[in-house]
Parts: sequence; C-alpha cells; structure tokens
Amino acid sequence: MIPTILVTLVVLWQLVLLGYTFTLAGNAADEAVRAATAADPGARDGPCRAAGLDKLPGAWEGAATVTCGTGGGYVTADVTLRVPVLFPGTVDFPFRVSGHAGAVEEEVGD
Repeated sequence: MIPTILVTLVVLWQLVLLGYTFTLAGNAADEAVRAATAADPGARDGPCRAAGLDKLPGAWEGAATVTCGTGGGYVTADVTLRVPVLFPGTVDFPFRVSGHAGAVEEEVGD
C-alpha cells in the first residue's frame, strides 16, 4: 500500500507544479502587457520583457521567453515557461506552458 500512496503523492505534486506554471505564465503575461501599454510606442519591447520576467521565480525565469507585439491599437504579450519535473530548477519536461495577455494601446496625451 505504501508504494501506491507514494506514487499518488508524486503525481499530485507534479499536477500542482503544472498548475502553478500555468498561473505564473498568465501572471507574467499580464504584467508584461501592462508595462508595455504604459511605455512609449517605440520603446515597448524592453519594459515588456523586463516586466514579464520580473516576478518569475528563478527556477522558471531561466528558460522563460517573453514575446511582445503591437498592432491595430492592441498590445499583446506571450510568455512561455517550461514545467519542472518534481523539483523546480532541476529537470524540465519537454513541453511548454504558455500565457497570453492583451490590452488596448494607451493614447499619448498632449
């Protein structure tokens, strides 16, 4: 019975890590797009990427990618993270988790 309980706990822990990674990706995308809309239109990439990586824990930050875009009055940010296997910062699964956010571009006032 002990092996069954241990396997169940390991599977549950891995599912928690998967859910946490989805949460981190979504939050990072929200932060990135918020920073991008507040920046000047010509200088959005830097603040967008920095804000997307800012609040990620170190284990997820290393392999994270942040992509920002602007078009048609809309600003978007996509964050892609790897899912760790059992212990964050050691080995990652080969698949990635993505977060996407968008916001209307702020107008520059006079």
